[in-house]
This record gives sequence, structure tokens and C-alpha cells, in this order.
Amino acid sequence: MKITFLGTGTSTGIPVITSNHPVCLSNDKRDKRLRVSILIEWDDFTYVIDCGPDFRYQMLRANVEKINGVLFTHEHADHTAGLDDLRPFSFQLGAVPIYAQKRVLKNLARRFDYIFIDENKYPGAPSVQQNKLKNKPFYLNNLEVTPVRVMHGKLKIFGYKFNNMAYLTDVKTISSIEKEKLKNLDILIVNAIRHKEHHSHLNLDEALQLVKELKPKKTYFTHISHHLGFHAEVEKQLPENVFIAYDELVLEI
Repeated sequence: MKITFLGTGTSTGIPVITSNHPVCLSNDKRDKRLRVSILIEWDDFTYVIDCGPDFRYQMLRANVEKINGVLFTHEHADHTAGLDDLRPFSFQLGAVPIYAQKRVLKNLARRFDYIFIDENKYPGAPSVQQNKLKNKPFYLNNLEVTPVRVMHGKLKIFGYKFNNMAYLTDVKTISSIEKEKLKNLDILIVNAIRHKEHHSHLNLDEALQLVKELKPKKTYFTHISHHLGFHAEVEKQLPENVFIAYDELVLEI
């Protein structure tokens, strides 16, 4: 399995528009972050988790020629605003399979009604095939995927576990039942937005505490804001098996 970090930034990305923060002015490529998303490839299959406002450029930058579908963690714009840019894949494949919980699908159908309508549909609009997820395992082709219910503030959202890798973003809390799904991981990918406490995201100390509790072999932090600091400086302070992810980082599992 191959994981490509398409974006590792929070909702504003880095650099932030109008900001003169030192991290936003950094020349280190690792400090330039598009909105959070990953590409997952195994055998002949390719899936994306979330398609935010940077989706088009992320596909071009990673030279993605096909996808088999998109999994959504939740409905916030930084995770969904690129839905219209599924058009080239839709013209190629027909209806693109999308996977999300019922609430998220309803939200997308309201915001992108022209994509979801059946009658008098504009011929240039993409088409999607809706797949409603519940909190139980399902299959993507030959691979079992386990949703992981986490709390983004007061919002119930999904992370996803693939074999011994789990991808969790926009997490603030996780129940003890859901944590059982995350034991003995080879790789944990989880958000760590900044140093200061946040109402709906793990800060760095909370993320490190979660890592200490779950004990994955390796951890990569994502959904990073400029307030976390410079990539090079922050990573030096982390435990030896914990890393800051960055755009275009590729993991082979």
C-alpha cells in the first residue's frame, strides 16, 4: 500500500492569505501546506480521502490519472469544496463512487444540488455514486476498511483504518470503544493543529498523549496550522517514532 499526502494543512492552508507570520513566509517547502487529504493506492486501486478546495491542483501535482472513489471524513468545506473537480474522473469513469455517512451525503446534495439531480442535469456536471457508510467495516474492492468514529468538537465524523494504518483528521476526542480499533497500528496519521488548545482539534500535547496511549509503531501528524511552528524545528522536539507529515510525502506500507 502506498500513501501520498496530498495536503497537510488546516482549513486556511499555509501560507495563509494576508498573513506575515514567519511560518507563512518560510522558504522550506515542508512549511507550504494545501488543505488536508491523502491518496491511497494498492494493487490497481486508487482512492482519495476528502477532496477540499485544493483538489484540482493536488491531482495535477501528484500526476493522478485515475481514481476509484472518494471517502469523506465529514462535510466541512476544507474537506469537500473540490467536489466539482471530480468532473474529469467522472467523464472517464462515469459516476464516481463517493463514501460518507448519511448526514454528509445530505449536506453535499444540498450544497452541490446540480451534481446530485437526476433530471435536466447540466451535461458538464460530474456524476457521483453515493455509498452510505455506517460505523461498521466495508470493502473497497479487495480491501476491508473500518470506519473509526471520532468527535470533531461536537460533530461525529469518521476516520478510516486500512489494515494496520489509520487516518484520523479533525479529531478532538475518541471514545474508549473506538480506541480499541486503533491498537497495534503500524502507522497512525492524526491531526495536531497547534500548541495552544483548540475547541475541536487536538493540539500538539493532546496528540502526543494519544500516541502515548495507542502506541503505534510510527505516527505522522497532519492538519497543521502555521501556529504549530516551523516544520524543521517542531519535528526535532518529537519522539523518535513521531513525525510531522508534509505535502507530497509518500509512505510505503
